[in-house]
Amino acid sequence: MNRAAIVVEQLSFEYPGVRALDAVSFRVEPASVTALVGPNGAGKSTLLRCIAGLDRPLLGRIELAGVDVLEEPRLAHRRLGYLADFYGLYDALTVRRALSYMAAAHGVAQRDLAATVQRTAERLDIDGLLERRCGELSRGQRQRVAIGQALVHAPPVLLLDEPAAGLDPEARHALAGLFRRLQGDGMTLLVSSHILAELDEYCTHMLVLRAGRLVEHRALGVSPAAPRRQVRLGLTAPAADLAGVIGAIPNAQLLESDTTEALLEITGDDVAQAGVLRALVERGVPVCAFSPQRENLHASYLRTVGTEEAP
Repeated sequence: MNRAAIVVEQLSFEYPGVRALDAVSFRVEPASVTALVGPNGAGKSTLLRCIAGLDRPLLGRIELAGVDVLEEPRLAHRRLGYLADFYGLYDALTVRRALSYMAAAHGVAQRDLAATVQRTAERLDIDGLLERRCGELSRGQRQRVAIGQALVHAPPVLLLDEPAAGLDPEARHALAGLFRRLQGDGMTLLVSSHILAELDEYCTHMLVLRAGRLVEHRALGVSPAAPRRQVRLGLTAPAADLAGVIGAIPNAQLLESDTTEALLEITGDDVAQAGVLRALVERGVPVCAFSPQRENLHASYLRTVGTEEAP
């Protein structure tokens, strides 16, 4: 069994007169990308700072890549990369020197600095900017340099607070591609953002905070209770009495349809889904496509919030 990349147990944090985090507990599995979402003031930035060892909680325990953050903060820092919401760059430094400085600060050996910086710059597509001063760069270029500083030492865990803030759509799309590649390389990402559509491009899990409390933490596309999934059905020709046919199939419900498509909701696991497809074919429905529809992050978040607010 793989060790969790991040373990948070009963974490509580207080500002004067405000409980910013209240007994928060969760585990993040390796090579996942978790969207940390919630309204302003939910405690998202405070949680990231505690995991990064920058704020000390009132109570609780944090383990990152097998290291107790509160007991061994310096060792934990070498196993994580952290990009704050309001980050800073030394404008007078070239990109090469900015990355070299951060790599050395995280313990990269002098003999490995040049190769490490080059590899990081190529990964972020800023290798053509290495001799430019940070103060001369565009907003998107500066953001890439800042992310490069966070991951130049190849940490197993990357924490990002509003990484796409202020970026144009093209830069956001490129950033999503980068995060997917990092996950593919085995890195674990915890990303806070208000832009749910952007997070939906690359996140595998959702963690919801409200008023300092953990509301939900689960894989995206999986219902917290009995699994429910939507499936898009393609038809080669209109099906006679499609609603009646589907209504007679266990675990299936027709949500919408036209002459060439239908949207079903199926309750159950993969076996139940296979049973619904088999029943459709046996009843003569002219099926040419049967595609599970992943619930997007925005819909999942709104459903979670609606459940939380229900009386």
